[in-house]
Amino acid sequence: MEKVSYSLGVNVAKSVKNQGLTSIDSEAIAQAFTDVFEGNELKISEQESNLILQDYFGELAKEAQSANVEAGERFLAENAKRDGVTTTATGLQYEVLAEGSGDSPKETDQVTVHYHGTLIDGTVFDSSVERGQPATFPVNGVIPGWVEALQLMKPGAKYKLFIPSNLAYGERGAGGSIGPNATLIFEVELISIGG
Repeated sequence: MEKVSYSLGVNVAKSVKNQGLTSIDSEAIAQAFTDVFEGNELKISEQESNLILQDYFGELAKEAQSANVEAGERFLAENAKRDGVTTTATGLQYEVLAEGSGDSPKETDQVTVHYHGTLIDGTVFDSSVERGQPATFPVNGVIPGWVEALQLMKPGAKYKLFIPSNLAYGERGAGGSIGPNATLIFEVELISIGG
């Protein structure tokens, strides 16, 4: 039972850590486990416990949003100064790595692309390149920064996109790896238009 208990502890700890907690009082957690499993009176009611956690994680989310906004704004301001980087009226930044030829897709077209997405710190969050499988989707079925950028590209083009959070996933973020208000970087190759 010791290995099962330890394994359960590992799973709970990883889950809590993935929610943004950077430190804990391990004695308090152990006491809470003991109290629940032994049927002891809880030091905090379940209702109060839920409110405490809701407030705490709400504060963590606000801090992450604020930190991501500031980091993204700093990054984009510096990036805009680089040679070869173009900033559009919406704030999307892009760098042409390779020109394509032919017509650009319209918002209603299907496109096939290869892409590699990272956060501004270099963390990879998604990559069709790493999967070895291009992605096909409607231009208007993706984040606004992509919708805008894809319509600038021609088949065969490869662009590096620097997408402010308001043209990406905004305050909600996406999944576990894209936090709230995260600025995203994508290398995108437009392979073809049409499905």
